[in-house]
Amino acid sequence: MIDAVLYRHLQPILNNIAKPLVKMGFNADQMTLLGFVIGLGALPALAYAHYELALLCILLNRLSDGLDGAMARLTRRTDAGGYLDSVCDFIFYMAIPLGFLLAAPNVNGVAAGFLMLSFMGTGSTFLAFAVLAGKHGIDNPNYPNKSLHYMGGLTEGFETIVAFCVFCLWPSLFVYTASIFAALCGFTALTRCYLGYQTLRRLEA
Repeated sequence: MIDAVLYRHLQPILNNIAKPLVKMGFNADQMTLLGFVIGLGALPALAYAHYELALLCILLNRLSDGLDGAMARLTRRTDAGGYLDSVCDFIFYMAIPLGFLLAAPNVNGVAAGFLMLSFMGTGSTFLAFAVLAGKHGIDNPNYPNKSLHYMGGLTEGFETIVAFCVFCLWPSLFVYTASIFAALCGFTALTRCYLGYQTLRRLEA
């Protein structure tokens, strides 16, 4: 919901961090893969109830996700890099509820499954519209440097990370917090579906 505002304010900071990394010879794709591996470390950490370690993996993953975009802007943005970034992000998002499910399947199973279903809704509406937005040349003024058309909503990247942090800080409340966030993600998926459909219908008309 506030990703566009945060993006504008964080971009100069991320650029300053990315510059020495680029000078050292690192590229955006390497940062994407490094962040992905670190982020997946949250899965076994959650499964074995090491919530502080999982939180660290999540935060480092999100930092790398910001840095890979900054590094790409400082060097060369590519469709291959944007594709890799999107794939890694969505797999990482799914890994977090799976970790809580593995930690306590009898307690967390239903809430984790509901959250994963809602993530499928937000992800599919996002990616499907991004493909057709590229086909029809739909502008994306809030995110001009993104490889894919970034469709907003009530729950975007910032809200998802806040939710992940809440899950790790108060794991005993996961069933309640995950259910609430899943409902919000479901609302986002429905609004994206409706708005995307109406937008494309108007273009075809």
